[in-house]
Amino acid sequence: MHNAFSDPVSTKKWLLVRLTFFVLFVGCTAACKAQTNETVDAEATYTRTINQRAEKIVATLGLSDANKTSSVCAIIAQHYRDLNTIHQARDSQIKAAKVKFGADQAAANTAIQAARSEVKPRLDKLHGEFLARLSEELSPGQVDKVKDGLTYGVVQGTYNVYLKMYPALTLEQKRQIMEWLVEAREIAMDGSTSEEKHAVFGRYKGKINNYLSKAGYDARKGEQNLKNATKPPLETESK
Repeated sequence: MHNAFSDPVSTKKWLLVRLTFFVLFVGCTAACKAQTNETVDAEATYTRTINQRAEKIVATLGLSDANKTSSVCAIIAQHYRDLNTIHQARDSQIKAAKVKFGADQAAANTAIQAARSEVKPRLDKLHGEFLARLSEELSPGQVDKVKDGLTYGVVQGTYNVYLKMYPALTLEQKRQIMEWLVEAREIAMDGSTSEEKHAVFGRYKGKINNYLSKAGYDARKGEQNLKNATKPPLETESK
């Protein structure tokens, strides 16, 4: 009987095939290991980031109890993680819609809006559960500080700007401006990025600006008032 391995050419081919499979196996194993390491590193980085964000927010609450501090930090960090899970699912659908519909912008926009609408109930549920957990640990004022931390303190900062722009605002107008900014904060705190959160406030600032314009306030004069209010004091020349 003919033995294939007695033929030098056949033996060489067989060894070459074995070597090829071995190289592919080693390469695949290395690639999988590298990908696993990257995933682990990314997760560790993300965990560190959300923990630092939570700690920064909790530092503004004036908590003296170490256990409560740790508990509130954990609640906020977990909220960041839960939000990210929902937004990743939404963003994947949005990305797929853009690829699927390409130049058909109308169809893409419809699919994108559908993806956003689909996750809205999940966001609303998470929002309520998060606030309920915070309320078990914090006072209403402290919960508001957490909301401010999640939205970069935009409510008070924007409100102060309007006071400088329009010093003659009535109490009712001030109340309405603050009410809309707080409403914006409630929506923005569930956003996935700073851009998304600021966009919510941007829409509400447009609403406020229209409200003040109808009340007779001049936006250009308001801008000038703001410039004057934020000018640095003139340095006095020493004698």
